[in-house]
Amino acid sequence: MDLDRGGTRVPPRFVAAGVSEKNEQGKRAARDRLAQQRERQKAGERRRRTLIVASAVVGVLALAAVVGVIAANSGGKSGKSEAGHVVAPSGATGKDSLAIQVGADNAPSTLTIWEDFRCPVCAQFENVFRETIHQLQSTGQIKVEYHLATIIDGNLGGSGSLRAANAAACAQDVGKFSAYHDVLYSNQPKETDDAFGDNAKLIELSGKVRGLDTSGFRGCVEDGTHDSWVKKSNTAFVNGGFQGTPTALLNGELIFPKKGNEPLNVNNLKKWVAEANKGKKPGTVTPAPSGS
Repeated sequence: MDLDRGGTRVPPRFVAAGVSEKNEQGKRAARDRLAQQRERQKAGERRRRTLIVASAVVGVLALAAVVGVIAANSGGKSGKSEAGHVVAPSGATGKDSLAIQVGADNAPSTLTIWEDFRCPVCAQFENVFRETIHQLQSTGQIKVEYHLATIIDGNLGGSGSLRAANAAACAQDVGKFSAYHDVLYSNQPKETDDAFGDNAKLIELSGKVRGLDTSGFRGCVEDGTHDSWVKKSNTAFVNGGFQGTPTALLNGELIFPKKGNEPLNVNNLKKWVAEANKGKKPGTVTPAPSGS
């Protein structure tokens, strides 16, 4: 017989039973360790699959973001006005063909005017000086180079400046810019009223110029044929550092609102042109189409 820890002898069957119980406990512990190991392996496999899926998702999102940027950039370049194709009106002159000339090519002096058809001060300028400017043109003393801007659209919203300028360029295509230009300023809406943003209004006003309201003119207005040209002209105005519209220069010298210390008025305009033309021949004048 064997002794227990207290010195008492333990029968053999109890010893065997004790050994058997210890073996069983060892087996259970081994099974538990094996189960835990398998569980850890399963967890690791799940994490690996999760990482693979997550990486794939991130890759797809990154690709989608790149595609989105490409699509956004491509989309921003679509459309007629962004295509880079600028259609200048017939007979446009000057740098980049951004001026519409009225008057003799060989006139001794040039009056350059930057205007916006929605600008109320431009209308005041035109209504005060219209007859004088036409008289100086018709006698070959000056030619006028008109440049069109769209600053009121930018300041107040709407599209009347752009739409009216495009319509005026369409009138230039058939040699009726000057007459239609005067009609627009004589019928200018209030600055806050974007009536010129309606092509139908511009076509209606063309009826005041003999022979202008044609299918060709209407198509040019409605299609915005010269929109890109007008926008390029406005960019030139902004880059030119001018203070506002109207801007008027005689032979490159600013004369509005004054020339030196003398204010611009009808008498001074005539005087300044006469001084500039002293000893020079007037230009050869070709009569321009007039309004009805």
